[in-house]
This record gives sequence, C-alpha cells and structure tokens, in this order.
Amino acid sequence: MNPSSHNIGFISTRFAGTDGVSLETQKWATVLERMGHKCYYFAGECDRSADSSHVVPEAFYRHPEIDKLNQQAYSGSWTVTNEAREAHPEIAALRRDFFSIYIRPPQMTKRVNELKEYFKEELYKFARRFELEVLIPENALTIPLNLPLGLAITEFIAETGFPTIAHHHDFHWERQRFQVNCVHDYLAAAFPPNLPSIRHVVINSIQAQQIASRHGLTSEVIPNVMDFDSPPPVPDPYTDSVRKDFGIADGEYFFLQPTRVIQRKGIEHAIELMRRLDLPAKLIISHASGDEGDDYEQRVREYAHLLSVDVRFEADQVQDARGTTKNGEKIYTLGDVYPHADLVTYPSSIEGFGNAFLEAVYYHRPILVNNYSIYEVDIKPKGFHTLWFDGYISANTIAAVKHALQNPDQTREWAEKNYQLAQRYFSFTVLQHLLESVLDDCLGHER
Repeated sequence: MNPSSHNIGFISTRFAGTDGVSLETQKWATVLERMGHKCYYFAGECDRSADSSHVVPEAFYRHPEIDKLNQQAYSGSWTVTNEAREAHPEIAALRRDFFSIYIRPPQMTKRVNELKEYFKEELYKFARRFELEVLIPENALTIPLNLPLGLAITEFIAETGFPTIAHHHDFHWERQRFQVNCVHDYLAAAFPPNLPSIRHVVINSIQAQQIASRHGLTSEVIPNVMDFDSPPPVPDPYTDSVRKDFGIADGEYFFLQPTRVIQRKGIEHAIELMRRLDLPAKLIISHASGDEGDDYEQRVREYAHLLSVDVRFEADQVQDARGTTKNGEKIYTLGDVYPHADLVTYPSSIEGFGNAFLEAVYYHRPILVNNYSIYEVDIKPKGFHTLWFDGYISANTIAAVKHALQNPDQTREWAEKNYQLAQRYFSFTVLQHLLESVLDDCLGHER
C-alpha cells in the first residue's frame, strides 16, 4: 500500500439523496480518492457501495427509536408535574420545588445510554472491518439529531485516540428548535466534543468564531465547493423538452427555486418578486418538503394562489438520475434543469453556506440572493455579481431583476466572471489543498 494512502471512515446519520451533508461528503470523498485514499461509510441510510458501507439502521435520525428520543429532548413536553412524579416513582419521593421546570425522563436517559453502547460496538466493528486510520464524522458531532450516536462517536474517539476530522455543517445553536431542551449535558459533551485527537472543520467563518467563543476550540474553515475545474457538460437532446415538460410556454420566463420547501428558504420572496415583476413567468420548485413536514408547502401554495403567481412543484420530475415517473413523464437531474432557467431564486434567510448558490454559478445562471449572513460575510466580498436583496423585495430589486432579464448579453458576462471567481475560491483544487493540510495536521505529518 502507498504509505501516503489512508483508509478513511465517514460517519453520519445518512449518506443518501441530495441533502447538503450527503453532497459535500461525496465531494470530499471524490477529492480524497483522487489523492490516493480509500473511503468507507457508516450511516443509518446509505446509497454508497455495500462493499464500502457499514449500515446501522438506528443511526438514521428519523428511525422510530431516535425520533422518539428527539421528541422527548426538544418538544418541551416533559415538565415537573404531579402526574410525571406519579408515573415515575424513582423521582416521586424527591423534593418538589426544583429550580428546573424541564427535566429528562429517567427512561430516556437509560435508552440513550443503551443505544450509545450499541453504536459504540458498531463503530469498533466498522473500524476493524475496514482497517480505518482516520475518521470523518459528517455533522454527527454537530447537529444533535441522533444523541446516542454523537455520544458514542465521542466515547469511541476518547477510548481509542483515533485521528479525527469533525466536519461541522449545522450547529444546534443555529436552530431555534434545539434551544429549549432537556439534554444540555449531552450537547456539552458531544456537540461538538473537545478531544485532543479531533481537528474541527467548519464551513463558514461565523461558525469558526462561534465554536471558538462557545467551546474554546480552534477550527479550519473549508467552504462548500464544486468541481469548477471541470466545466458543466453541454446540454444534450434529452433536456430539450425541459421547458415544455414543466409547462413553460414560449415567451415565458423560467424561474428556478432549487431547494427543499422549508421555511428558512424564504420562497415567499420569490413569489412576491414574480407578482411585482408583472412578467409572464413560472416558478419551478425542484425539491419536496423533505423531513420537515408539509405545512410550509401548503403555506407557499396558498400564498402563490393569493398573488395569482404560477408555481409548479416538480420534485417527482427532478431526481438524482434520469428515468421515468410512474405516469410516464421524463425525470431530469438538477444539472439537466439549471441551464434552461432564466433566473435562479435563492431567497433563504439562513444557510450554512449555500450549495444552490454554487450550483447557479457553475451553470452560469443569474441568481437572486437574500443577503443571509454567510453570503454577506464569506461570499459577497469575493466580488460575485448577483441580484441581491436585504430581507425584503424592494423597488430596486425589481428594477435590477428586470434589467438582468432584458439584457442577456450583460448577464452572460456577469456569469462568466462569477464562474472564474468560484474556480479561484470554491473549486476541488482548493478543497484538495485544504484537505492535505488538515490531514497532515491530524496525522502529525510534516509538509
């Protein structure tokens, strides 16, 4: 074996589909394999090769066991009441006037510990099976959606001293749903943990500041990337029917919202934009609601109806691979769809980085961006030319979008400049240099 080649084990709750963690993991794995390393995967759901995967169903954050724990941890439903004491004799005889109004059910603690030990055994099996030399937990020590898994990874690293690169995407303090909880001790121990063999990697500079101030941990900023060293393929005849299949008539503009339908994506802004532009157009939403329920999707549908804006939800026809739906309609990849869009809308209020931004730049599309914090700090200063607004659609926003749509030659110049900037700052070459550095540090190599 090449002495500079290492067996690297990725760990997460899921490596499947088009969520940001799965996509970025694939990019890291591609670059690491180009560098000569071998990559293996531990997850609850996994679409990687079975020969390189160790699947433990309970590791998936929507597994019924984990779902139940999360409901108890973050719902705020477990409070110190007479009923609770009567149901749990182990606390019934204790003093009643506790300072905390939100405590953890003893049975929950017991189950978390049981699952933690189970996961730890599986991690030992994973490490032995693939003779691992480096671990890369992907968000599993960051967002606390599988508490026992995070605790198990932390204890495994503490017991073995395994060289570890903890890749953080979304911290719990960035999401309102985790603010009220009965698991502060777990969060402090493992989300993220402070162990000498762990090197922490974050995806933006604000996270680097937060992990330092909150936990006293230093970290490396490695932004999300795309393969800007390899230009996108020229659209082939298969994609000639994209506009027709999405019901976009001749003379209509095609606006693409390439995200899931969840509240922080701010899709209302795109709908308001279309209403105020007063131009013939359709908004195509490429992804479904995902794991966060359908309430917001219903809200988007109602809002579009109120404003008489034509919005189409095309998640069935935009998938990971080409094919045919049950109704015989063509399935396109997101890469098939992007080149046909006249404008990409990205009005998110919160993003860890911004994969859809990089995708729009990769496919040379004009993009409308809400000035979310990471865009303002880590992306806009690089010099990208976008159509942006700051929290609400203004008259200036409308004028800028109209100008971009009606001056395609100038828009193409902006798109080419954006591509060159992204190649400089967010390419696989940049990722390789950064990974080489953090790997050498993690393994104690001199460069």
